[in-house]
Amino acid sequence: MSVVAVPGSKSITNRALFLAAAAEGTTVLRRPLVSDDTEAFAQGLTALGYDVEPGPAEWRITGRPAGPAAAAADVYCRDGATVARFLPGLAAAGHGTFRFDASPQMRRRPVAPLAQALRTLGVDIRHEEAEGHLPLTVVADGIKGGEIELDASLSSQFLTALLLTGPLTAEGLRIRVTGLVSAPYVEITLAMMRRFGVDVVRDGDTLSVPPGGYRATTYDIEPDASTASYFFAAAALTGREITVPGLGTDALQGDLRFVDVLERMGARVDIRPDATTVSGTGRLSGVTAAMRDISDTMPTLASIAPFADGPVRIEDVYNTRVKECDRLEACASNLRRQGIRVDTGHDWIEIHPGTPASTEIACHGDHRIAMSFAVAGLRIPGGVTFDEPGCVKKTFPEFHDAFGELCRGWGL
Repeated sequence: MSVVAVPGSKSITNRALFLAAAAEGTTVLRRPLVSDDTEAFAQGLTALGYDVEPGPAEWRITGRPAGPAAAAADVYCRDGATVARFLPGLAAAGHGTFRFDASPQMRRRPVAPLAQALRTLGVDIRHEEAEGHLPLTVVADGIKGGEIELDASLSSQFLTALLLTGPLTAEGLRIRVTGLVSAPYVEITLAMMRRFGVDVVRDGDTLSVPPGGYRATTYDIEPDASTASYFFAAAALTGREITVPGLGTDALQGDLRFVDVLERMGARVDIRPDATTVSGTGRLSGVTAAMRDISDTMPTLASIAPFADGPVRIEDVYNTRVKECDRLEACASNLRRQGIRVDTGHDWIEIHPGTPASTEIACHGDHRIAMSFAVAGLRIPGGVTFDEPGCVKKTFPEFHDAFGELCRGWGL
């Protein structure tokens, strides 16, 4: 059995950074993820005037419930969607002029639902170029609060941004949600808000966020479940066994449910309070999986699908088309380059059994494409190469080293 120490969750680390910055007092974050996205978030907070002290095993953040200390700031979000979608809400709760820009990749991704919601609440949002995209400027004078309607069918991050901002408004927020994808990420947000002293009331599709702010705390960051999916898939694909400690029955992240899909395909899964183990059985069965709520693991499944004994159909994943790249199309095109028959539609992909050829994977600058197809390389004579191997820095800079060490341990 191999035990893999997966780095901390990006989703949890960046939510915790927001909450810590907004809280009264000093928060200690233990075992945060150190990656391009989390460094961008921390540097964004620093630009806004927050006190962030990174260390080797923990970060300390001194909060400012009144909003950014800076009267003006220019925040560069790099490739980080959570940076670009969460920090404008934090800035809007303060007083000043705050500009947000990002990489060309992130400029292409939408921020319109968040911008429109903040405008409805009276915040002055200005787009410099394409409407609904970065760069944008927030001219802030606090947020009164009130009622808004939000379509979060493209990304749950828009809803999370407003939920996180709600306690910083004068009167609180009532958010009626008309569409939602990746719902487990919203559950992460609500659970973390409770840890920082705020309870959100849910009534059907409406969430009510009280005013009053957050309280600082000490918070342990659990391992990243999306990253763990690559190691779990490796075990299922090769007939080996992998245990990831720190991800168990009490894990916040919905992406741990990826192991349920592997179990349906024939792997053995053991989820304990403090760890999850996946054991390959030497076979993978075809499966149909609706992955709307765990769509970040869609490329992981797509990469190993050719090795199943029947077609693998992944449904309800339109939102993967508006990630770092069009992930559905990126998976399809890479699989076809490997000689695999693939059919696609608006929100689905079906992958047929075959023998993938060794080829260079087109990453499209997307960390999840690179890490997913590294898994398939374990069963491909000659393996695979990548046109942009360094794109993994977004969430797991040491991925190639960690995966290589695992392979050497297995004699692959």
